[in-house]
Amino acid sequence: MKYMKLGAKPDVFQTEGNIRFVATELATDIVITVGDVKFYLHKFPLLSKSSRLQTLVASTDEEGNDEVDISDIPGGPSAFEICAKFCYGMTVTLNAYNVLAARCAAEFLEMFETIDKGNLIYKIDVFLSSSIFRTWKDSIIVLQTTKSLLPWSENLKVINHCVDSIAAKASIDPSEVNWSYTYNRKKLPSESDPDSHWNGVRKQLTVPRDWWVEDICDLEMGLYKKVILAIKAKGRTTGEVVGEALRAYAYRRLFSTLDSAASNGLDCTRHRAALDTIISLLPPERGSVSCGFLLKLVRAACLLGSDEALRGELVKRIGSQLDRASVSDLLIPASSDENALYNVDLVSSILEEFMVQRNGDEEALDGESYPASLVSGESELALVRLVDGYLAEIAKDPNLPLQKFIAIAEMAPLAARPTHDGLYRAIDMYLKEHPSLSKSEKKRLCGLMDCKKLTAEASSHAVQNERLPLRLVVQVLFFEQLRASASADAAAASDHHPSSALRSLLPRENGNSYGSSRSAATTATTEDDQWGGGGVPASGDTSSFRSMSGLGNNKSGGNGGKATAKGPLQMPRKMLSKLWSGKASSGENSGGSDTSESPGSVNLEAETKSTHSRNTRHSVS
Repeated sequence: MKYMKLGAKPDVFQTEGNIRFVATELATDIVITVGDVKFYLHKFPLLSKSSRLQTLVASTDEEGNDEVDISDIPGGPSAFEICAKFCYGMTVTLNAYNVLAARCAAEFLEMFETIDKGNLIYKIDVFLSSSIFRTWKDSIIVLQTTKSLLPWSENLKVINHCVDSIAAKASIDPSEVNWSYTYNRKKLPSESDPDSHWNGVRKQLTVPRDWWVEDICDLEMGLYKKVILAIKAKGRTTGEVVGEALRAYAYRRLFSTLDSAASNGLDCTRHRAALDTIISLLPPERGSVSCGFLLKLVRAACLLGSDEALRGELVKRIGSQLDRASVSDLLIPASSDENALYNVDLVSSILEEFMVQRNGDEEALDGESYPASLVSGESELALVRLVDGYLAEIAKDPNLPLQKFIAIAEMAPLAARPTHDGLYRAIDMYLKEHPSLSKSEKKRLCGLMDCKKLTAEASSHAVQNERLPLRLVVQVLFFEQLRASASADAAAASDHHPSSALRSLLPRENGNSYGSSRSAATTATTEDDQWGGGGVPASGDTSSFRSMSGLGNNKSGGNGGKATAKGPLQMPRKMLSKLWSGKASSGENSGGSDTSESPGSVNLEAETKSTHSRNTRHSVS
């Protein structure tokens, strides 16, 4: 920190309570009142340097009074004392903490060069321009002191000088930074260097581009806004760095105290002002601020009850980069008057915005456009993983309506899911937390899932999951049997392709089937169509089902119906008995049912009963 010493005489100011005086043999002849402090001083040294005191003392002499009241002097008693000591020629030290108060007090006292050469105003101005405004941290300290000295600091252009100095230093090339600064954060992702050594020698640490971010977080909101606007106006700082500066400021000034203030019913006016300012300063470039930070801002907007226009602006920005979010970012608590854990409606609107931009509509945001072509296949994959993870979390809410769960699940592109394991996990969690679902509701929920896209691990879990409808379990077994058969055929004759009939039911590498494009998520009026085309085999396919059971007997051994490394999954005996006994009774009333008793189905049941004893299904949460 820079400092300047003025005067050479010893400091003989003394204090007794609220009285300050100069300890000399010469009696004092003037009393100057500043607030509740009285200064007993001498007229000659003061009047020789202050034009204002000359005027005030002249008016009091006419009234026969030796007391002058200047309680409105900026900086108060401490600032006046500095000016008084300067008039006496006593030693006084100026630094970044007291120099502005002394400068404003000198301006109030009119300590100009016309009164005395080398007066206090001149000396302080030289110190400010030659030292303070050239020093990084001193400029910030002086800028912080300007608020208590308004309007004097504004009229003296000190605020503008400090802001320009700070913005100029923040905008220079980091390689030219040769002063101290505060940096306790991780570097920006684009600057991270996992290898801090080269050939056994420690690399010279480089100055990060956002080196200035933490130091200016100490500024009050209005001053901070001035600095950021000045930095952006210079045009030499990237949007990513400005976004990081806003993120650091928001964490210190907004997020750190918002929850406690809102929960305790405190006045949140300051928090609302901070939120509005931060949003107004967000750089327009896509990706300049992280999606997680934007979601925290929209959460704060909901908590503070900000207007819809402000939330809408944030939703647009989040929708342009939603694929970069994490599940925890989306878990925005619902308002206190809602009977829910999370604000699902807000996330639904963000997903809708993402899909609008994905489908070709260009949304303008502060002069920048985000065409749908920017949403690549990778972003779609990231999005469906995000949605599936989010579904698994909100499924734990016992008050979450089924229609909201399904609406969120259907917003993610079905074709973008390479597997449906994540969706299955979310559905299973919802079934677990909502055991009172009706049969039709379970069908509608499970109809979201395509059994052909379940991995072997998920299929193994599904066939033992008692929460799932029985028809879905049979469907999973059917497709797993086909995969096992295809693997066996490929191993036996690697140079031959599978039969066309089998290929029509097998999934391609991209997750679509070779045959019909209908999936298990297809909605139809019949019960079987609810589970998708090719689900439970019809009476004409009973031979396939029989061969499935026979193949399982040959390859699975005595593993109780579980999948092994050498054989496909099998349906437990209890499950098969439940299925065929139920369908036998229904077949009496509807002879056209696809599971009515037929020779094939009877043989299948007989074959099933002849297998080794198997474990009953159990659920794995």
